[in-house]
Amino acid sequence: MDDVTRSKEAIRTWLRLLSCETVIEQQLRSLFRNNFSITLPQFDVLSELERAGTPMTMSELSRKLMVSNGNVTGVIDRLEKNGYVTRTRADHDRRIQFIGLTDKGLREFDAMANSHETWLDGLFAELSLNDMNDLQDLLLKTRKSATP
Repeated sequence: MDDVTRSKEAIRTWLRLLSCETVIEQQLRSLFRNNFSITLPQFDVLSELERAGTPMTMSELSRKLMVSNGNVTGVIDRLEKNGYVTRTRADHDRRIQFIGLTDKGLREFDAMANSHETWLDGLFAELSLNDMNDLQDLLLKTRKSATP
C-alpha cells in the first residue's frame, strides 16, 4: 500500500470512529435527558464520585474527567440544586470544596448506571462478544498508536 492510499485510509478510519462516537453519544444524551432529566456530563460526575467512594475536590474531579474547573462548577451547581451532591468547604482552606454524593444521588446513580448498561447493550446488540473483544483490542491498539 502506498503512502497516499494509507493516509486516505487513516482519514476514513478517523471519520468512522468519530461518527460512531457521535451517534452513540447522541443516543445516550437523549436517553439520560428523557429518562432521568440529567445530562451526560452530570452522569459522568456522579459516576466518578461513586467510583471514588469518598468526596472529591473540584480539582480532583476536573482532572479525572479531563475538563476545566469551570466546566465542573456548572455541572456541580445543577447536581447540588437537584439534591444529588453536597459541597463541603475544607476547614484548613475555605477555597477548597469537597463534593460528595447524597443518599438520593447514590440511589439515583444506581438506577442510572443500570439503565446505562442496558442502553449500551442495546446499542451494541448487532456485535457478538467476539466482535466486541476484537473491537476493544483494536481500539486499545489505536490509542497506543495515537499516544505520544
